[in-house]
Amino acid sequence: MKTPRIQIRSYCLVLFFPCRCLLLLLTLYFLGTVMSSKIPRGVHPPAETKKNGHKQESKDTATAPATTTAAQRPDGVLKPHKENAPRKNVAPKVQKGVSTRYGQQAELKEQNQCLIAANEELAKNLSDTQQRVAKLELQYCDLQKENAEVQKNLKDCHALLVTAKIDPVLGERVGDAARQNESQRKEVMSTSADLLNEIKAFGDTASQQRARLEEIQETMRGLKEAREQMVQERENFSSEAAELERALKEAEALLL
Repeated sequence: MKTPRIQIRSYCLVLFFPCRCLLLLLTLYFLGTVMSSKIPRGVHPPAETKKNGHKQESKDTATAPATTTAAQRPDGVLKPHKENAPRKNVAPKVQKGVSTRYGQQAELKEQNQCLIAANEELAKNLSDTQQRVAKLELQYCDLQKENAEVQKNLKDCHALLVTAKIDPVLGERVGDAARQNESQRKEVMSTSADLLNEIKAFGDTASQQRARLEEIQETMRGLKEAREQMVQERENFSSEAAELERALKEAEALLL
C-alpha cells in the first residue's frame, strides 16, 4: 500500500514550501529596504551654495531698508513705504540632513525589529513543522509495519483459498459456482429462445392481420365507389323521370 507514503510526502511538502517562500519574501523585503535606505531621497544643495545664499540674503536684507523706500503699485504709481513699519521675520532654513539620517536609522531599526520578530516566528513554525514531520515519520513507520503484516495475512489467506478452491469474491467453491453459472446460462438461453419464438409468432400474426386489414380496406374502397356510382345513377334516373313526366304533361296538353 503506497497511499500513506504519498500522503505523508505531500503533507511534508505542503508544510515546507510555504515556510521557504515566506523566508524568501522576507529576505527580498529586507534587501529592498536596505537598498532604498542607501538611495538619497532628495538632492540637497552643497554647503558653499548655502553659505553664498545666506550671505546674499543678509546683504539683501541689509541694503533693503536703505535703498527701497517706495513700492510700485499694479497701476504703475509708486507708493512710499513707512520707515518704522514692522518687518516680517524670515524663517531660517532647516538642515534636513541630520533629521533624515536619524529617520532612516529609526526606520532601519524598526524594520530590523520586524525582521527579527518574523524570523523568530518562522523559527517557531519551523520547529513545529519539524516536530510534525517527526510524528508523521513515526506514523509512517507504524503504517509500514501494519502494511507488511496485512500483506502477509493476505498472501496466507489467498493461499488457503486457492488450496480450498474457493472463490474470494463469491465465497463459494469454484466447481459449484461453475455448475450454477452453467445452469443459469442454459435457463437464460431457453428463455431467450422462447421469447424469440413468441416474437416470431407475433410477427406472423401481425402480418396476417395486416393482410386482412388491407383486404377490408380494398373492399370498403370498392363499396364506396359502388355507392357513389349508385347515387349518380339515381340522380340520372330522377332527372330522366322528371323529363318524362314533363313530356307526358305536354302530350296531354296537346291532346286536349
